[in-house]
Amino acid sequence: MRIDVPFIGRVEQQELDDWIEAINSRTGRFKLVPVEAMQPAQLQKTEVAIVANPDPEILSVLPNLKWVQSLWAGVEGLVGPAISNEVAIVRLTDPQMADSMAEAVLAWTLYLHRKMPHYAHQQSQKLWHTHSLAAPEECNVSVFGLGNLGSIAALRLKQNNFSVRGWSNSKKSINGIETFHGTNGFASILPATDIAVILLPLTKDTEGLFDKTTLTKLPTGASIINFARGPILVEEDLTECLNSKHLDHAVLDVFNNEPLPQDNPLWSHPGVTVLPHISAPTTLSTAAAITAKNIDNYLDTGEIPESVDRNRGY
Repeated sequence: MRIDVPFIGRVEQQELDDWIEAINSRTGRFKLVPVEAMQPAQLQKTEVAIVANPDPEILSVLPNLKWVQSLWAGVEGLVGPAISNEVAIVRLTDPQMADSMAEAVLAWTLYLHRKMPHYAHQQSQKLWHTHSLAAPEECNVSVFGLGNLGSIAALRLKQNNFSVRGWSNSKKSINGIETFHGTNGFASILPATDIAVILLPLTKDTEGLFDKTTLTKLPTGASIINFARGPILVEEDLTECLNSKHLDHAVLDVFNNEPLPQDNPLWSHPGVTVLPHISAPTTLSTAAAITAKNIDNYLDTGEIPESVDRNRGY
């Protein structure tokens, strides 16, 4: 007999319908249903839920909840008052998402390396002018954040002959890539960075990490790619460094407020490329398969998948 598992999230109806169809087609052990469709007696017994930006008040009606499966890789909205510390949080770890992110990091690194923002600006002025091109080996790309997404992105850059370094809060080792960690490592890697790729989780330690103090330690002419979370990069400080020509360009896929408000000056800044949070979209088919497998295994064995370390925030 299939048990009902609640979907708790603030998403559009079509997205909700798509998730329910995709997950239910991949499991015979449970049935995913909107939490609103469940009876109070069912909610009292519920041990696992699937969540996407859940309403904390709804989670509070699940007294026996043991863990939640997030449909997103980022869990900063869950690590806090939204979910009791006694409830395990399992983030979505999808190899397809990591591959998509690595592809995006490579694409936009090439965009910066090949001076495409400058050529686009020249076209608007009908200006015919060439810029010198360095070999990829001469371009120092630093990946900040060496989790699943960051590690694979760093390796993809290395495969395309860029000079790649990586930084993380704790010590990490990636074959063929020089890595740094901690406060001292952060200070060491910044001056040797031509393109900074931000793939860090948003935590109390990373919020505002890339402020004016950090940005001015990058060499003159450096560029930024932020594919992590908006609050990690201080928008006002970035704008100041772009205006002073200390930084050359920034590719931004994430912002403090999304969608980016129409009156935000980043839209029209000549040193900024604005993207609508598309660097690594969730692939419904693979994410649904992983989610179904995680919950099926729990129902069979009682084992909760690897969960988020609340102290670290990821």
